[in-house]
Amino acid sequence: MIQLLFTLIFAEMSLIVVFVFKTPLRKLVIMGLDRVKRGRGPIVVKTVGGTVFAVMMATVYNVVAIQRRWIQDGDVNPTDQILLAKHLLEASLMGFSLFLALMIDRLHHYIRELYIRRKTMEAVKKQSRVFEDGKPAVPEEIKALEEEKATLSGRIKQLETQLEEKTKEASSSEANAVALKKQSEGFLLEYDRLLEENQNLRSQLQSLDRRLSHSDIKKVT
Repeated sequence: MIQLLFTLIFAEMSLIVVFVFKTPLRKLVIMGLDRVKRGRGPIVVKTVGGTVFAVMMATVYNVVAIQRRWIQDGDVNPTDQILLAKHLLEASLMGFSLFLALMIDRLHHYIRELYIRRKTMEAVKKQSRVFEDGKPAVPEEIKALEEEKATLSGRIKQLETQLEEKTKEASSSEANAVALKKQSEGFLLEYDRLLEENQNLRSQLQSLDRRLSHSDIKKVT
């Protein structure tokens, strides 16, 4: 644990030294940190930092517990002394590593802002020189915007064609639904007619049965 913390601290100190001096390695480190801060990188870093902070607080609690035991017992155990020194060293190293991590994050942020401001100033100076020379030039930002505009126009045309296809499909589906509805209404009317005819036939059959039964009674009498 202590060796790992020492390795982490030396790595963080090396990053800080790289940030201080303007070298090609600093650009690579900044690009790497930019990629780390994208996507799930910040969540992972915060999780690791929170875990280290929780372990540090647990170590500090163990130190306080050992000191309370000394006060209550009144004697000093050599084993407790070794444990106390070990816990103090671990807590100090974890706190220092967290502090260096915060320093690296702030240095990266400030150097990134400095680069952006320098690029902005250089672009402004170039534009002012172009205006002073009287030579019309198209900035790179306008070119990028025109390319983005062309891409968006193509995307809009594609979406319009897809919308037309979907509209045609919807109208054909609606026509089929109307035809099916009319066909179902015709079936319902035919069903009602057949039902009414069936009832008429039943009533005629019942009346015929009654007549036959009445005639049979007369014959018997």
